[in-house]
Amino acid sequence: MGTRECGHTGAMSSPTKGEAGLTGQWRTSRPVVDHEKCTASKAGKTVCMQCWTYCPEAVIPKQVPIEIDMDYCKGCGICEEVCPAHAITMEAE
Repeated sequence: MGTRECGHTGAMSSPTKGEAGLTGQWRTSRPVVDHEKCTASKAGKTVCMQCWTYCPEAVIPKQVPIEIDMDYCKGCGICEEVCPAHAITMEAE
């Protein structure tokens, strides 16, 4: 019997900004956006947005220019890793 037949539902979560409080104080490095390289900033519209898609803390709003909410950013570096234009770099706090 698979999960569908047993009637159980799977858990699903989505990131919510501020769920754990002001988490930016935990950071050891912070993301810095180079708007000259950012695909969305150069296009002037919400294209690409890989940083927004993959941010586990939902601290990058889907808007142009890209601005990261440092009050809640934990500095995980996922945005830097997924940016195809290499427009985000992590700098030490």
